[in-house]
Amino acid sequence: MSKSLKKIVEESRDRSLPEVEMCDRGISNMLDIPGLFTLSHITQLVLSHNKLTAVPPNISELKNLEVLNLFNNQIEELPTQISSLQKLKHLNLGMNRLSGLPRGFGSLPALEVLDLTYNNLNQNSGSLSGNFFYLTTLRALYLSDNDFELLPPDIGKLTKLQILSLRDNDLVSLPREIGDLAQLKELHIQGNRLTVLPPELGTQKHLATSTSIPHPSVNVNCELSINLEVMSSFAHRGRH
Repeated sequence: MSKSLKKIVEESRDRSLPEVEMCDRGISNMLDIPGLFTLSHITQLVLSHNKLTAVPPNISELKNLEVLNLFNNQIEELPTQISSLQKLKHLNLGMNRLSGLPRGFGSLPALEVLDLTYNNLNQNSGSLSGNFFYLTTLRALYLSDNDFELLPPDIGKLTKLQILSLRDNDLVSLPREIGDLAQLKELHIQGNRLTVLPPELGTQKHLATSTSIPHPSVNVNCELSINLEVMSSFAHRGRH
């Protein structure tokens, strides 16, 4: 395994290749990849479908990363140094074992897409506390298949969000501040315990003339998925 990974690193360094892909290679420790953290030029690193349990602080040495894909590993924690990736735009941490996020995680000034699907996050773990909501460049946030019962009101600070996925959590309500997400186009909420939607969802200007927002007393069954551009079909999508 080490030899083939070493060859990938050497080729990337010698030919200045911007993308490194090491998917499904049984890697359990990024420090076992010879020379990986010398590749400060790379913009994309894919380590999905491996056996990683942690991300080392050395990740900060890959200062030009724009895409980091760690989907389907066994990662339980992230280093605070991950916030040093000032050019990072896409971060995929889906299908791992995260129960919290490191202090300072919100200090990623360019992050546009964050996938935290299939983890162990909840409102009590500090997952979305601290400066998380400083991630004001986010366009897509995927939090499906976690353990959230409540969503912090600070969600309204992520004003550039276009996609918010909250499927298969334990949500009992949504904060009224979700109405502050003026650019929101998709809100996925099936598989929760919601019974009503906040009327503030009707405040998005681009929905005002084309959408009929349901009254908060309207029942929302557990299979509901809403695309905010077609909420006029709400009544039809409310069935199993």
